[in-house]
Amino acid sequence: MLKAVILIGGPQKGTRFRPLSFEVPKPLFPVAGVPMIQHHIEACTKVPNLKEILLIGFYQPNEALNQFLVSAQQEFKIPIRYLQEYAALGTGGGIYHFRDQILSGNPAAFFVLNADVCSEFPLEEMLAFHCQRGSSDSFLMLGTTANRKQSLNYGCIVANADTHEVLHYVEKPSTFVSELINCGIYLFTPTIFHHIGEVFQRNQQDLLLEESTNGWQRAEAIRLEQDIFTALAGQGRLFAYKTEGFWSQIKSAGSAIYANRLYLSCYSQCHPERLAQNQPGGPSIRGNVYIHPTASVDPSAVLGPNVSIGKGVTIGAGVRVRESIILHGASLQDHTCVLNSIVGWDSTIGRWARVEGTPSDPNPNDPYAKIDSETLFRDGRLTPSITILGCNVTIPAEVVILNSIVLPHKELSRSFKNQIIL
Repeated sequence: MLKAVILIGGPQKGTRFRPLSFEVPKPLFPVAGVPMIQHHIEACTKVPNLKEILLIGFYQPNEALNQFLVSAQQEFKIPIRYLQEYAALGTGGGIYHFRDQILSGNPAAFFVLNADVCSEFPLEEMLAFHCQRGSSDSFLMLGTTANRKQSLNYGCIVANADTHEVLHYVEKPSTFVSELINCGIYLFTPTIFHHIGEVFQRNQQDLLLEESTNGWQRAEAIRLEQDIFTALAGQGRLFAYKTEGFWSQIKSAGSAIYANRLYLSCYSQCHPERLAQNQPGGPSIRGNVYIHPTASVDPSAVLGPNVSIGKGVTIGAGVRVRESIILHGASLQDHTCVLNSIVGWDSTIGRWARVEGTPSDPNPNDPYAKIDSETLFRDGRLTPSITILGCNVTIPAEVVILNSIVLPHKELSRSFKNQIIL
């Protein structure tokens, strides 16, 4: 019997995803038509004998999260539970805090997936690779290749080419270590808690057994990457499985556009029925496009490639949308143009307006890619990136919004370029 744990973090870690995270928790942001973590859940349900999925984070339970859990259980026919941390305990501290819940039912192994990654999730392949080793005290991490320059932004793995054993692990090194990087997807056996427990005991001793809540929290705040993997490397217990499929992080709002493209491309190969097709009397579809059944799209509109249209969206005559996500309830009036942008919930773009951004794909194999948001500003100025309209933004007719971020509930009166509109 197997289980899966999805680490969804919490609001303190969602600042780079603003202004989109103001409306929904980041893990529920829709990418390719469904909440981000639904892709994780769908991959987990395809693994034989996986009986339960646990979400661990420190978001306060809210209506959006509760509704998602109910609908996901009904759709995938598998128990899905949310376990709330009392504070941010780190990737290792979270699973250690809830180890009794994870180990209930005596699973032989369990997957751990970070919510802020997009991937083909080769979980069955990882399981087969792990079973070949036949060890109850070995652990597996998913790896992929990155450009030499970009590898410095990730956890770097030095592995034996023949045995795949991890010999050395460094999180975000200052100099080049390896082109093999950590994907944030793991397969553990229950003995991992022994190794995490040793770190917890050392932390308690370092804190002189401080009994305050703050002291306990600091002891439980354990990071798998820096505290566990670094120590396990070279001991014959940690192994790396290299994937040839796509992978990317979803740290900032701009990276959601890139993830949207990757998932839509995956749909075209595995689930073409989810994508819109050119039909007589319908809009012109170019490339991979997802359109929610409740959306209203004028037949003269041109959509794609790599576009997701959400629930209840209205798209008028002559509209052009490319490389963008249009969230539910938005209205694109006649002859608007939306390129490389995210249009927020219930926002309105007036006739003949143009909303355009500059692609900032966080591709680990592109040496010039913008990773996360550390390059959002340069020399005190906003650098060109995708354009993001928050919730309930109104763009007037015949204006241009270029490379800008607009916070929620704004009614603009003129054009903007390279600005954050507060």
